[in-house]
Amino acid sequence: MRVLIPSQLRSYTRGAAEVEVSGTTLAEAMDRLDAIFPGIRFRIIDELDRIRPHIRIFVAREAVRTIAVPVNPDDDIQIVGALSGG
Repeated sequence: MRVLIPSQLRSYTRGAAEVEVSGTTLAEAMDRLDAIFPGIRFRIIDELDRIRPHIRIFVAREAVRTIAVPVNPDDDIQIVGALSGG
């Protein structure tokens, strides 16, 4: 499945805006993403396996609130980071 990486996390993916991973749940996909790009998972998922408050994740264009959701090989996973400014 394709994972769309927000610009603020692309330093972990060596500049790649999208990467391919596999898995049957979002948790597995995030683990595989972290195996390829060490450290990225911790920026998305906290120590209690919760999606961080400033991150939104969409699977097949549907917002998800937990990493336990199932995913399909043809799904897109979009990670969105909050923007702030003043």
